[in-house]
Amino acid sequence: MENLKEIVTPFYTKCLTVNADTNVAETMNQILADSFQSKGAADVKGKEQLIGQIQFFWKLIPDLKWEIQEMIQEGNQVVVRSMASGTPNGNFMGVQADGTKSFRTMTIDIHTVQNGQVVEVHHLEDWATAIRQLSAN
Repeated sequence: MENLKEIVTPFYTKCLTVNADTNVAETMNQILADSFQSKGAADVKGKEQLIGQIQFFWKLIPDLKWEIQEMIQEGNQVVVRSMASGTPNGNFMGVQADGTKSFRTMTIDIHTVQNGQVVEVHHLEDWATAIRQLSAN
């Protein structure tokens, strides 16, 4: 069985994590299929929308880091539990951050891989915890 974790890992290490050596749009275009969909609890984003969002996050959170904690492969799916952390400077989900407070929160994603690319991801991030951390006095 093909190790699909090798296809998914760079999504975290080179795309979600700010990396000066990465052209995020170019790398995401390689990892994600043209028909890619990112599915959250209430929204669906296409490939270009997600690339734009990640590029915005890189500017808003210059130290953004997504650390893989666990990966499980089952068939053509890879489940990833990770910790996202960073220090936003600007409006982050309604919280005006000034670059002095950081957040650390858990994320869980289920990636579906076909023909060497991610075609779909179902994702859940605990942004409520991040907002609490950034809002704390």
